[in-house]
Amino acid sequence: MSPVAARRLRLAALGCGVLCVLILIASGWVYARIRASLPQLAGSARVAGLGAPVTVERDALGAPTIRGTSRADVARALGWLHAQDRFFQMDLLRRSAAGELAELFGRKALPRDRATRMHGFRALSRKLLAQLPATERTVVEAYAAGVNAGLGTLGAPPFEYLLLRTDPQPWRAEDCVLVSYAMALDLQDASGRYERTLMTLRDTYGAESLGFFAPLLTPADAALDGSTAPQAAIPGPGVINLRATKVGWTAPASRGLAAARAAAPEAEFPFAPRDPEAVPGSNALALAGALTASGAGLLANDMHLGHAVPNIWYRAMFEHEGRRIVGATLPGAPFVVAGSNGQIAWGFTNACVDVSDLVVVETNSIAPTLYKAPGHADFLQIETRTEILQVKGEKPETVEYQWTLWGPLIGTNDRKRPLALRWTAHDPASMNLRLLDLESARTTGDAIAVAHRSGITPVNLVVADRAGEVAWTLAGQLPRRVGYDGRLPVSWSYGDRKWDGYLGSSEVPVVRGADSKLPGRIWSANQRQIGGDALGRLGDSAYAQAARGAQIRDGLATLTQATPRDLLAIQLDNRALFLAPWHRLLLETLSPTVTAAQEARARLRRLAETWEGRASVEAVSYRIVREFRQAVRVRVFSAIFAPCLETMPDFDWRRLNLEPALWALVRERPSHLLAPEHANWEALLTAAVDDTIAAIEKSKLPLPQGTWGERNRARIRHPFSGAFPFLARWLDLPADPLPGDSDMPRVQTPTHGASERLVVSPGHEAEGIYHMPGGQSGHPLSPYYRAGHAAWVRGEPSPLLPGAAMHHLTLDP
Repeated sequence: MSPVAARRLRLAALGCGVLCVLILIASGWVYARIRASLPQLAGSARVAGLGAPVTVERDALGAPTIRGTSRADVARALGWLHAQDRFFQMDLLRRSAAGELAELFGRKALPRDRATRMHGFRALSRKLLAQLPATERTVVEAYAAGVNAGLGTLGAPPFEYLLLRTDPQPWRAEDCVLVSYAMALDLQDASGRYERTLMTLRDTYGAESLGFFAPLLTPADAALDGSTAPQAAIPGPGVINLRATKVGWTAPASRGLAAARAAAPEAEFPFAPRDPEAVPGSNALALAGALTASGAGLLANDMHLGHAVPNIWYRAMFEHEGRRIVGATLPGAPFVVAGSNGQIAWGFTNACVDVSDLVVVETNSIAPTLYKAPGHADFLQIETRTEILQVKGEKPETVEYQWTLWGPLIGTNDRKRPLALRWTAHDPASMNLRLLDLESARTTGDAIAVAHRSGITPVNLVVADRAGEVAWTLAGQLPRRVGYDGRLPVSWSYGDRKWDGYLGSSEVPVVRGADSKLPGRIWSANQRQIGGDALGRLGDSAYAQAARGAQIRDGLATLTQATPRDLLAIQLDNRALFLAPWHRLLLETLSPTVTAAQEARARLRRLAETWEGRASVEAVSYRIVREFRQAVRVRVFSAIFAPCLETMPDFDWRRLNLEPALWALVRERPSHLLAPEHANWEALLTAAVDDTIAAIEKSKLPLPQGTWGERNRARIRHPFSGAFPFLARWLDLPADPLPGDSDMPRVQTPTHGASERLVVSPGHEAEGIYHMPGGQSGHPLSPYYRAGHAAWVRGEPSPLLPGAAMHHLTLDP
């Protein structure tokens, strides 16, 4: 080697060495900064504003027990802990409700911010905070001060801000209200899409079509009062005739089930894409003391939400002034959302009641920015509200929204008249923090009273008390409608149709255990809970079909002397009772003639014949039958609803309660509702079989190796793992095969399902059970980042009460 070459080689080696050293130094600095942001677990810390020292003990899962002398001190300590463990999650929640994500993430977050900023939740939160009673405001302000103290005590900001190259902003008391609005956005229809879907269906096929395609009551309902209704008649050829008009959307076999998923929403950065088959919901069930081993009421609750890292809930126990409250808290809020105080236990499900309406705005034919409103002799001017969206690294964006006195304009009807969204969330009077009072309630009657005066996103409350009583009612403020039922848009311009405040306590339905269709048993699975006049007051916002609720009801019917493990078994029930008729239909369709025509069909039949009857991880035929049902739905309804989709591109037929209609069509097989591409209904069903085969063959999970567990592997991800794929293995939870699916008690998809499982009898918390996906901490270096997750995956009973203290911390004034 020449001297020149040798010198170059030495320089290159030196350069590589220097580069490696620099990389090691940079990596070490980053690691040190990330490690510095770990929560403080032991020792002592000063928190200004405390009235007395507060002790915090953490068990082997990181669950804290907070002991203080006052509720305000406990709130301050909880805020401190939430900030230490979960501040970035809290920041995302408040920003998602305020429409301020682009300040952190830049232009990618603008579409979500534009949609959210329309509601003006930041300003509403300030108004609500100003009108809170002194006791509630004291708790909220103490919590917010605790959050900022906890954030400031960290050795470095949470690691996400290091990656974003920005600093976290202080927590404000109003941000606690924004967290409540974030839940409203997650659980409710903030765009009027469901009502616009019903409107479009009516405008296309007439009002009578709603009874068949979007029934409020069906023969197989699982309401607490036992109310049902006969199946509506199939619309005749005078209403819909696909054969005569050639109308319809075709779904050739080459596309298979892709059509069913075509409407899947894109990712709403920085959050994962929503699962198109998942709807926010929950299970809650309760047994009266006469049916339990302890003699106290027994409650179970699993709230179904999108999965992410960290999990939405934060488990905690409070002790103050002789009280003990244990359960799930929401980082960003100062109270237990679902849990037990030793006298009552409570849980929630999404109520699917109607708390928003579309108002047809009557505008001036000459000046369309003027509109007619009752009580005003002259036309009113449509208001323009301007919002400035801050964008990281770029100039701010100005967005304008058109508002009426009823709410923002969100679209038009078939006559091109504007539609305004009237939503309880836009009224500060509909929100408050009186849910705090559940912590001191002693009976189901107390809890019902709290529910009726509380201001939260309207939800079903299921409650059990120590004396053995159980009950269901609704929590949150519900509009009192005058002159219409709220299911379809109407004009409010003449004063004969309106909201007249909110329902009083006597108008909100209550079902106690003794009054249930199955005495002593309460169940809620997002289905319609009640009929009659009460249903007229509550309205409809896309109730879940009844199969899951019915399976829970029937599981409760068999129980006496029940223990928490018995209710956990119902929560984990993955039997596919809903799909059993579809399995029979598939085998009937795969007749000798059909299977003889294609070997792939014969192979599918052989695999489908052994029916596992449940969505277990090893199931093969379950996956086949599930795909077949979906293929039939797409083949049938894509043609029928094609004109609706032409009128309204986001027409959401998947939220309609279509199962009764689908079975009526499959049984009676009317030719006028058969897409023209099929010679007969047998041909449609055979095409659905071929769609099933194509969908399975196109997937990376061919049968028989592609079990349901392989198809249903967990995708529980940190918001940053998509933007930083090299961090995914460090940030995300394992891709475990998961049992369960929709339409059964164990609701589970890869990205959606039980965000917690709670089972408890008040006064017997030591026997209680608690699960949640992921761990307590949002810090990947924490021992509590994944702690407890395996028990959630396997469904193994784990205790509700925190275990032996592993760490002791004192917060001093």
